[in-house]
Amino acid sequence: MDTNAGKPVAEKAAPQPTAKPTAKTVVKPPMPSAPKAPDEGLDKVAVKLVEAMARAAAKQEKREAGTSTKKPAAPTARSSTHSKTDDHGTAHWSYEGDTGPANWAKLKPEFNVCAIGQRQSPIAIDDSATLQGPAEPIGFNYRPSEGTVVNNGHTIQVDVAPGNSIAVRSGNFDLLQFHFHHPSEEQVNGQRFPMVAHLVHKSAEGQLAVVAVLLTTGEANTAIDTVWKYLPVDTGDRVKLPPGVLNLPDLLPKDQRYYQFMGSLTTPPCTEGVLWMVLKTPVTLSPAQIRLFGQLFPNNARPVQEVNGRPVREAL
Repeated sequence: MDTNAGKPVAEKAAPQPTAKPTAKTVVKPPMPSAPKAPDEGLDKVAVKLVEAMARAAAKQEKREAGTSTKKPAAPTARSSTHSKTDDHGTAHWSYEGDTGPANWAKLKPEFNVCAIGQRQSPIAIDDSATLQGPAEPIGFNYRPSEGTVVNNGHTIQVDVAPGNSIAVRSGNFDLLQFHFHHPSEEQVNGQRFPMVAHLVHKSAEGQLAVVAVLLTTGEANTAIDTVWKYLPVDTGDRVKLPPGVLNLPDLLPKDQRYYQFMGSLTTPPCTEGVLWMVLKTPVTLSPAQIRLFGQLFPNNARPVQEVNGRPVREAL
């Protein structure tokens, strides 16, 4: 969104006589270079992320004050955290204050379904109210892959190269990308987890299917460690992963039973008709892995939405 659209244009001042210079131009000394970050591991990345957060905050203050005249870059095909075609990043929305979830529908007409939709996500899942019984397994066709890690200002997202998919409900869904929320958006039996990964898939017919992997504290996860090594250090930054370093099966638990329901995107425009599968068994991340993401995104989770009587299936 052009932040200067609709603003009054100031009248140009009358030209003034050019004053003759009275002193030599003073050459400013070069600015001192930033101190080097620590040399090792997650600490080094964390310092860069904190610096990036400060720069991003300064840019946002300038935009809100009306002092920035630079137009934002056009969103790319995968700029959304949920699909190639939604408006993630094209309007200023956030997770708090006047642009937070309670006000998303007021920010843009296309976001109206965030307020009036009857099949919104995330939801609170309660085993006492689920439809319990046998269910087909999800056929994960994941392999070591290439990808690009993106900081889109709302989350860290990994755009995955073609070649990964799931099979469910007699259909195939190609993996587009996965991203993270801190804390988890879903609640299960009253519990919210430290984080969640959303793996976003799309069928040839355009149906979206999201697999949610709950993330809890424990041993470090190798797939997450790979992504964290290549974290972008600023909003809009993109880092291409080396070929084959991302082993997608490491993102999944061994027990892949799930809860299933129809819902929506959890970010504007909150489009409904999304098939959700929340894996019942969480995957572990180390405290350091969780802390690193939390430094960049302290809270990027939409509150739970009303179930509104929709069925939630639980695979036993």
